[in-house]
Amino acid sequence: MISTLTQLPPQALTPEFVTRFEPTSFMFWLEMFGIFACSVSGTILAKHKNFDAFGCILVAMIAAISGPTARDIILNRYPLFWMVNMNYLLIITITSVGFQMFCNPKARHVDGLLKLFDGLALAIFTLIGIQVAQEMGANIPVCILLGVLNILFGTVIRDMLCNEIPLVLQRELYITPAIIGGILYFVLQVMDIPSWITQSLTMLTIFSIRMLAVQHDWYFPDISLIKKASL
Repeated sequence: MISTLTQLPPQALTPEFVTRFEPTSFMFWLEMFGIFACSVSGTILAKHKNFDAFGCILVAMIAAISGPTARDIILNRYPLFWMVNMNYLLIITITSVGFQMFCNPKARHVDGLLKLFDGLALAIFTLIGIQVAQEMGANIPVCILLGVLNILFGTVIRDMLCNEIPLVLQRELYITPAIIGGILYFVLQVMDIPSWITQSLTMLTIFSIRMLAVQHDWYFPDISLIKKASL
């Protein structure tokens, strides 16, 4: 796969490719909303941990762009998207400042709001990660892996900066919805389903499974074959 990627024509890595979504397209606004959702979740968590204004902005930026950045580095895809199009950093900053001003981190609904935006970001960024990897010539397993990485990397770093156990290491289902959505994406492609239906169903599946897991406390059972001794 690496040799295939390095043989791509130079024009594939131009700024036009990095910012491939037209400003009038659905995918452009979807990507912007994904950046917004990650910024909100990062700001809420940082504000809850009593970070200052710049600390909240930093956490929001890390949550929003570190996953896609890791994806692009693995794919040898340069220049990095947020260095070409400053709208990404602008949206993150405005979103973070706005939520710092008007969001009460101690309110009862904040935890639910954090999980909601986490679920939205998971659905959107998984889809975008899969599509970017597919455009770069990666095979199906790698596309799904990079779709998961597209959101996972930023979430892990965000939680570690805020002195939280990373969400992916907790009992809640987080990676599983992304993997299921990625498999569904390629199944629908093989069935020659229109792209907008494939994209919509992929995101809806990921978001629905994630939200149901949060609501009903779904998690994988303990697979240990040795019973724990009771104290």
